[in-house]
Amino acid sequence: MRRREFLRLLAGSTVAWPLAARAQQTSEIPRFGFVYQGSQAAMALRIEAILSGLRVSGYAAPAQVEIVGRAAEGDPARIVPLVAEVIAKNVSVIMASGPLALNAARSATRSIPIVAIDFETDPVASGVAASLARPGGNITGVFLDFPDFTAKWMEMLVESNPKLSRAGVLWDPDTGPVQLDSVRKAARTLNVQLEVVEAHRASDFDGAFLTANQRGVGAMVMPSSPLIAPNVQVLAELALRHRLPAITLFPDFARAGGLLAYGPNLLSMYRVTGVLAGKVARGADPAALPIERPTKFETVLNMRTAQALGISIPTSLLLRADEVIE
Repeated sequence: MRRREFLRLLAGSTVAWPLAARAQQTSEIPRFGFVYQGSQAAMALRIEAILSGLRVSGYAAPAQVEIVGRAAEGDPARIVPLVAEVIAKNVSVIMASGPLALNAARSATRSIPIVAIDFETDPVASGVAASLARPGGNITGVFLDFPDFTAKWMEMLVESNPKLSRAGVLWDPDTGPVQLDSVRKAARTLNVQLEVVEAHRASDFDGAFLTANQRGVGAMVMPSSPLIAPNVQVLAELALRHRLPAITLFPDFARAGGLLAYGPNLLSMYRVTGVLAGKVARGADPAALPIERPTKFETVLNMRTAQALGISIPTSLLLRADEVIE
């Protein structure tokens, strides 16, 4: 099957494999549920990465697995019913993307194993896991270690513009306060005043950037959220339109025209999620399966955007960048 046709197949709100593949399946073939807050098209790319992880775990995907996928299309209100739909399909494992999907799955079942990919939640502080090494309960997955990581975004913005005195924070309240608190702490240390603008949905982005601009901010920090990754192109365009140097977790933001990004490769983390889900389906106990954390981070700097915004990037930042877009 050609890759384009394969992705088109995955892009449906319910992911179903071809009838030929289904004919080879037996009742023992595991069924994986996947709930994603973003769009169907973005979900398809993530499922492709998950499948590569399942192959590492010994499954000849897609012939030996079935994926039941649900995309909320950016509407947080759809998460809980979509989790219920996935559970009703008698899945062996639930893969939950982001804090809303994780919390919904956690509330809905304590018996079905859950493998989360959640860059916004501290799993131990929030009570999701007893420890990173032995999570306990029915949840394991990929989590990012906040809050120290988040402070680096603020530090890099100030490094790129030492005269910065007021910055905006595009904050998704559904992700919780951990990242916001960290950005605030870093801003106080750097003597930068913060203006927090909220976004619950992608449709809130325009108003949030307009408000930030009206409040006189000179840059924008966008903490990690399931809203950000599928919308990096829109956010990069908004940042340029409002002439705001901006930074976020996802490297594709800078590649799409934003100034800076610092974070892990997103699809590689979904691949790890697939590896973990495959281990659980083969009998590993999620209570004893250590939580994974990203260990490699990319700094992507868009010099074209820096020039368009009239920013002179210091040599120290240029030397640390893993990718510089000229």
